[in-house]
Amino acid sequence: MNLKDTLKTALAGLSTHKSRTALTILGIVIGITSIMLVMSIGQSAQNLILGEIQSFGPNNLFVLPGRVSSNPSSFSGTLLSDSLKPKDLQDLENKNNVPDATSIIPITFGSVVVSYGSQTYNTIILGSSGDSENVFSLDMAQGTFFSNSDVLSHSPVVILGGKIATELFGASNPIGQKIRVKNENLRVIGILQKKGQSFVDFDTALISPYTTVQQYILGTRYFQRLIIQASSPSVIPGVISDVTRVLRNNHNITDPSKDDFTVETQQDIINTIGTVITILTILLSSVAAISLIVGGVGIMNIMLVSVTERTREIGLRKALGANNGDILNQFLFESVILTLSGGIIGIILGTGAGWAASFLATRFAGVNFPFVFSLQGAILGVIVSMAIGLGFGIFPARQASQKSPIEALRYE
Repeated sequence: MNLKDTLKTALAGLSTHKSRTALTILGIVIGITSIMLVMSIGQSAQNLILGEIQSFGPNNLFVLPGRVSSNPSSFSGTLLSDSLKPKDLQDLENKNNVPDATSIIPITFGSVVVSYGSQTYNTIILGSSGDSENVFSLDMAQGTFFSNSDVLSHSPVVILGGKIATELFGASNPIGQKIRVKNENLRVIGILQKKGQSFVDFDTALISPYTTVQQYILGTRYFQRLIIQASSPSVIPGVISDVTRVLRNNHNITDPSKDDFTVETQQDIINTIGTVITILTILLSSVAAISLIVGGVGIMNIMLVSVTERTREIGLRKALGANNGDILNQFLFESVILTLSGGIIGIILGTGAGWAASFLATRFAGVNFPFVFSLQGAILGVIVSMAIGLGFGIFPARQASQKSPIEALRYE
């Protein structure tokens, strides 16, 4: 039998039990759909986060308190470290120490409850300098951003995110009004334009001078981040060296392995986030792949049942001249057609589910969540489907091919 005849025979065999065929491939469909959905959402999330990071510009460096380690248990220690102090900021702002830095933006933040009249809102307050308006690409809907003179004078002023302004004031004009944050009154001087949720959700945040936040709101004397703008990408290695030298001198560190801070470039953050998302995607895809194994076992069982039911057919075909290879190929083709059909349906459903998730996140959650068709997931789905068909179909196909034609014809 040639390939065309074998394929036609296999399709004819599957078409005799359409309901059973559909139920058989269901496990494969669910597995491939899950893998496609996970990989599509993973790539979409990665593109979203990396796009937000890249929006900071290639000239920026990020100084984090604590030492970033590959050990997951040390991550919380990094966030809670208080190693970046006001003296560090003062020395880094000295042009003699870091000549190629154009600006240093300190960042401090914490969770607070803000109230106006009877309205309350749980949110994040971000303390920074006047330069943060440009660094974070913030646009004002009303009012003005605070200046560096407000930072120096510890002015009790605040910028409201667009969503929190609506929650607290409704249709009223918030400019000039005072809100209460941790028993302190802050005067609203500006409202940010709504930009949707992103890497930092400014729509629901408060932004004030970092001196005000440290002294009146959080009661701290350290920074969670320092953002350093270099004059150009070419001088970044020199800026890293200068920043490292200054901080080691301030913290009396002579052994680099004892650093209590981390200096990262934009590319470092991109690589780290990309690695984390890739690992999570692989992990979730592996969990989803369990259903493929279950589906493969189901296909093998159904094929064994099919071999038993069609014993007389096998005997008749052998009596008419079909050899063991013809029988083997027929049942193997049936198995591969089942799994490949399930894989293609799963790719279509997974792509549709990924698009739906992207649409819903963008439409209802306010997140600019781009849809990404996972070509890798589609290729993997086809390859895995065929592999399962071959792997779990070879045993039933071999069982069929080894049947004696005389015994098969006598089977009742």
